Amino acid sequence: MTRPADLVLYNAHVHTVDDARPRAEAVAVRDGRIAWVGDGDGWRAFTGPDTETVDARGRLVLPGFVDSHNHVRLGSDADCVQLAGAGTLDEIGARIADRLRSHPDAAWIEGEAFDYSAIPGGRMPTAADLDRFTGDRPAFVLSYDVHTAWLNTAALRRLGIGRDTAQTAYGTVQKDPATGEPTGFLTDFAVRGLSRDGHRALRAAGVPWADPDRQYRRLAGSLDTAARYGITTVVEPQNSLDDLPLFERALAEGRLRSRLVAGLFHPRGTTPEDLAAFAAAARRHASDRFRVGPLKLYIDDVVEPHTAALLEPYAGHHSHRGETFYPPEEFAEVLAGLDAAGFQAFVHATGDRGIRTVLDAVAHARAVNGPNDARHQVVHVECLDPADVPRFAELGVVACMQPRHCSPDIAGPGRDWAEAVGEHRWNKAWPMRSLHESGAVLALSSDWNVAEMDPLVGLYTAVTRRGLAGGEPWMPEETLDLATALRGYTLGSAYAVHLEHELGSVVPGKLADLVMLSDDLFELEPKAFLDARAELGVLGGEVVHRAA
Repeated sequence: MTRPADLVLYNAHVHTVDDARPRAEAVAVRDGRIAWVGDGDGWRAFTGPDTETVDARGRLVLPGFVDSHNHVRLGSDADCVQLAGAGTLDEIGARIADRLRSHPDAAWIEGEAFDYSAIPGGRMPTAADLDRFTGDRPAFVLSYDVHTAWLNTAALRRLGIGRDTAQTAYGTVQKDPATGEPTGFLTDFAVRGLSRDGHRALRAAGVPWADPDRQYRRLAGSLDTAARYGITTVVEPQNSLDDLPLFERALAEGRLRSRLVAGLFHPRGTTPEDLAAFAAAARRHASDRFRVGPLKLYIDDVVEPHTAALLEPYAGHHSHRGETFYPPEEFAEVLAGLDAAGFQAFVHATGDRGIRTVLDAVAHARAVNGPNDARHQVVHVECLDPADVPRFAELGVVACMQPRHCSPDIAGPGRDWAEAVGEHRWNKAWPMRSLHESGAVLALSSDWNVAEMDPLVGLYTAVTRRGLAGGEPWMPEETLDLATALRGYTLGSAYAVHLEHELGSVVPGKLADLVMLSDDLFELEPKAFLDARAELGVLGGEVVHRAA
């Protein structure tokens, strides 16, 4: 006699992401794992008096979404002025003024998600731009991609940044070429400011954003959002050892309603002692709910402020191509060493020269160490030279990409990304279809809070390359079909962190991580994806989200 299941979903369109059985009508879950997948009334054999049965009424059931690059620890901060969508300096100022009226006693003005294109003339922001809105109160504002920080004059004074300051623990100080004075704009914030030393320095300087309690509130809020969107596994790519207690607290308090894989940040200069500590943390945190292990590195920065590494100069420049954080030969040796020690590397690379440097380093590691199943990732893959497309599959490198970033309302014609690389390089922009057709594994993700966390927003962009309001697609030859995009958000992302045997498809024996959507996406026009939602989220057989 069949032992009853704990949960049965029936009368569904189950898109299994399993090539052996692509579609089914019902799923039975027992003891946290998928016990049966099938059609018709076969599910009735798995029911008993304590079985919860859910009539899906034809709705789409999927493996739980695996968000392969989601900064849940950074999150979105309710104590910051929200600048997403502010298209001009005056609008930024108006939002700051609203904050000052509602929080007249705030010691700092903090903001997040400013868009580079809001600054007139294509230039980067300055302290003077902020001063007229903030006066003598220190202001600390992060860009939407969290790769740059914008300070006013009072904050420069508070942080001790002056004419003689070239670097801080949390960013590279930009200087006015005429006066030599700091402009108030810091680059490399994602590399420095999010590091262990950077966070410690910001806390010591009294910047409230870096306070551990603020960090935990951001984390808890983001984890709640992930559960609501049917994201059953989150890969948080960049953390220090100091940050791991935040995840331990979330697990202990029941706020971790998704599985979480935490990458550890490997800045340039990481020591053998650091690597030993990273390995110890990975051994200590190796459960199916919370894992530590991959290492996050940077080879370049971002395109908009011209800090990504390009093969040819930026549009409108005679020679400036951006820089890599390591000389290529040094990076190749670093990656080969990590590869030999058994570490998986997530490498941030956005420019075509940065990406090529990473691929060359992986090729060097394979030559030195022999081929293995490391599954090193290039993260973002924004501007990829066509000659390097086939190298991903050849080298076993995963392309970890964020479809929403290539939306024309973010990166397309007239926006800073497209103008920085120039139209002659638009064919290199986020070539998802080319990579897929070449045999590369795509791991798709949100990059929250750089972009919306909702996987349905990412799916819409992947299959249309249109803005959220519609309009003309940008580089439509690189769209994905829906089944391929869903694989990128499930099995591809599970594979990217060596979890494809447990997650990412609806197959008997795998962990019972499932999401039921309000609609069958295969029956909708893509624009309607944006109106759909996760009705039910299941983690290890437990319902962790049920829509009202």
